[in-house]
Amino acid sequence: MNLMNIKEIKNLSSVDINNKIIEIKREIFDLKFKQATRQSIKPHLFKAYKRMLAQLLTIRNNLKSSN
Repeated sequence: MNLMNIKEIKNLSSVDINNKIIEIKREIFDLKFKQATRQSIKPHLFKAYKRMLAQLLTIRNNLKSSN
């Protein structure tokens, strides 16, 4: 999964944002599961996915409050 920047996120529709949020949460879960089972992971992805999740949630909340 490629990481998006904030400009790309702002151009998404609300349905796409919700789908991305679900996708990111699944990726974070998979990383935690791999870490717990001692499989190889890329630790920098935790920070990247959490940051993207926060950005998506912020944009979604801004869209809700503007409507």
